[in-house]
Parts: sequence; structure tokens; C-alpha cells
Amino acid sequence: MKKLFAAIVIIFCHSVLHAQTELPAGLTAEGYSNEYLDTLNVKKKLVINDYSMLGVQYGVNLSQVMWNPAQKQDMLLLPYNIGVTYTKYGKMFGYMPYFGFQMGLFYTQEGYQFEYNEDKDYTYTIEGAEKAVYDIVELPMYFHFHYDLWNFKILAQIGCYGGYRLGIHRYPGKTGNVTPDLENSFLPTDRRWDYGLKGGVGFGIVFDPIEIHLQAMYKYSLGTLYDPDHYSEYYYRYAYPSNIIISAGVHFHLTKRTGKTKAELKKMAKDMVYQKSETEQ
Repeated sequence: MKKLFAAIVIIFCHSVLHAQTELPAGLTAEGYSNEYLDTLNVKKKLVINDYSMLGVQYGVNLSQVMWNPAQKQDMLLLPYNIGVTYTKYGKMFGYMPYFGFQMGLFYTQEGYQFEYNEDKDYTYTIEGAEKAVYDIVELPMYFHFHYDLWNFKILAQIGCYGGYRLGIHRYPGKTGNVTPDLENSFLPTDRRWDYGLKGGVGFGIVFDPIEIHLQAMYKYSLGTLYDPDHYSEYYYRYAYPSNIIISAGVHFHLTKRTGKTKAELKKMAKDMVYQKSETEQ
């Protein structure tokens, strides 16, 4: 154990000295004065490991619904998009360190609010409600792209999600009339399972071992809010929610982002100890 600990210390010191004294490609120390070598600006190369993170994320939704037939509506601001994420970065084809996979579990909201129609002098309602808000649990999965600098990174991701509508809150507004039994209840024709596409872009600030991510995402549901034939078996109606999500997250490194990992240092130390023992024999 003493030999192993000593070897780890030697490797660490060697790595630090090597990073501080390494010259640019094509240059050697011979033939140059100390004064000239002191003026060189030697930059350390950034090497990103295949690391993983656990994150906590909060955001707000700008929600509306794609109606068929079309209806006038306002963008609805909803303050709940809370979840946890797991991110795993890896090299594509063994040498392209720009890719990863992310999945999460979220509690979120989406909904709609109809706009007063001046042309027809009324506000459209569904089951007497001018406005409705859905509570949803959601499981997203993304392909993740990242481009890293030392303390900054650019992010992009695209993927899909599955969800379940836990609850509904209907609001009559000024002209509507929601019966008490429907205010917080689903109808048999309402669809509660949800699924769709999700993607976005953002950036991250790195304070190793913590990262702060700011993102803008777009979510489009492929699961309509109700059975298309709930009004008529001859005339189908669809309602697909869509959301713009602005979020911030704090992500904690589970493994090292840069530098040699503990496993790599132990392996190098063992190799040095065994090589030294074989040489002495």
C-alpha cells in the first residue's frame, strides 16, 4: 500500500510538471534561452472524459393547443416544470466527445385559454370552460449534444417523451359555465396518456464539480386531449398541446469531467509498482 500511494503521488506530480513545461509541437528546449522560454504561452489541452451527472431542473411553460378546427387562444403561462435528470456523456466511435444520453422524471403543467372572438362576439368553451390546466407526470429521453470549453459549454438535445395526465382544472372565465362535478374531473372521452417530441438548445456554465444549465425547449404532443369523435362520429376534432419551456438546472458530476479518474490513477500506479518489482528481480 505504501508503494501504491507513493506511485500515485509521483504520477500526479509528473502530470502537473509535464503540463507546465510542455512546449508547442515542433519546439524543444535545446537552443533557446531561459528568458525566451519564459515568454512562451503554453496552453493545456482540454480533454473531456466520459462522465455522468445528476441534475435538478426548474422551468416555466408557455402553453397552447393546436386545435382542429382552429380556435383563437392566448398563450398560457404556467409556473411548474420541475424534475430530476440523469446525463451520461460518451464518445461516438471512440473519439468524438460531443454526444450523450439524458433521461428524467418531471412534474409539469400544460393547458389552454381561449381568446375572445370579436368577429363572432363570444368566447369558445369546452365543457363550459374558457381555460383548462392539466397536471402531468412526464418521462423524457434525449440524444444530447455538447461542445465544451474550459468553463462553458453549448448544449442541444432532441428526443421524445411519455406522460400521464394526473388531473384537470377547468375555469369558466367570464362567459363560461362549468358544472361543479367537472371542475376537477375527467370525462370518459378525455385521453390521459400523452406522448410526443421534445428538443431544445442552451448553454452551461461549469464550476467543477457543478454545472448550471440554461435551456429553451419546445414540446409537441402527439396525444390528443380527447377522443376525436366525442362530438360526432362523422366529424373528428383534435387537440394537440404544445409548449415552450424556459428552464434552469443544477447538475452534479458523478464522475470526473476532466483529468485522470481514480480508476486510471490506480491502474497506472499498479503498473509502476509491478514494473519496478519485475526490474528489481
